[in-house]
Amino acid sequence: MTPAPTPEAQLAFLTKLQRLFAEGDFTATYKYALLISLADLAVEVGRDDGDPLLITNRAIAAKFIELYWQQTAPYAGGAGAVAGLLAQNKGTQAAVVTAIAEFRRQRPTTTVHSARSVPGYGALVQQVAQTVRSQPVRYLQNLGGQTDEFLYESLAGGVVLKPGVGFCLRRFQPLVQQLARSHWVGHIKRNRLNLPLVGQANDLESFLFEASRQTLSIVGAGLRRVIGSNCFYCGSSVNEADVDHFIPFSLHPRDLCHNFVLSHPACNRSKSDTLAARQHLARWIETTTEHNDALCEIGEDAGLIADLSSSRAVANWGYSNALAGGAQAWIQARTYEQVDNNYLDCFA
Repeated sequence: MTPAPTPEAQLAFLTKLQRLFAEGDFTATYKYALLISLADLAVEVGRDDGDPLLITNRAIAAKFIELYWQQTAPYAGGAGAVAGLLAQNKGTQAAVVTAIAEFRRQRPTTTVHSARSVPGYGALVQQVAQTVRSQPVRYLQNLGGQTDEFLYESLAGGVVLKPGVGFCLRRFQPLVQQLARSHWVGHIKRNRLNLPLVGQANDLESFLFEASRQTLSIVGAGLRRVIGSNCFYCGSSVNEADVDHFIPFSLHPRDLCHNFVLSHPACNRSKSDTLAARQHLARWIETTTEHNDALCEIGEDAGLIADLSSSRAVANWGYSNALAGGAQAWIQARTYEQVDNNYLDCFA
């Protein structure tokens, strides 16, 4: 096992990442999607060591489909704007978007969750994987007109993250997500092809990356039906519950169905962007395990990814980082406790 990178090596990684956004040539949004995909996969299948990490093109392609799925729906940015498909390229529409849009057109009732079991999905993954390999994987590491392979080495079937890169992507995943999403939104806004659609929109980022109110309503109704209407944290009965991200969205900005719980609004506001205490973590693991099938059905109804192993890996990663950083976890309003090794024992 290769030791984790030193603080100096981690700083050098962040400096290179900053250069990538400043000096990279982003003619399409693919490179942002690739960075997000690599960071997500480092969290889900990587470890906190310095070993290289193999990631297949098909795994990256599946992430691309998840990222672009809701972006293949028409968008209109408000009064006077025209509804249409956002351009993800400065020329013709991005091939990945066209492929997903055609897949959805032929199967109009399919959600991103149910797509994985639909005939033709394997062919879609293969098509997207070929595009990923020939375009963003090939060109992402071009900085200032030169190639600097600081992230990965490309192979026929995927990429191998360089020693220490998987660790850094795991450690700095929220930052990678924030930077990539911010630049992605800016790319969409600056693309002249999107001017008739975007208008004066202020909800573009939510449309691109977040679950809609309608989706959250479906999730909330499903959780009430399956688990009950009490607050997950304080146990009190709630008439108007919030649908809360158990692992905070600010920490891992991705809508996974197993990560949602019903919360008393006051508990949701109090917990905010902190991790929940061990007693809540243990109950979340028990609840998601017991109701896994039902939560997958809710995900299918809501059009969200429902994958228990991914959600569990994200939670393990979140609490591991909290332990390494000496973080506090939320018990109830104004009451916290130190995250210790007992938290990680919950995942054993």
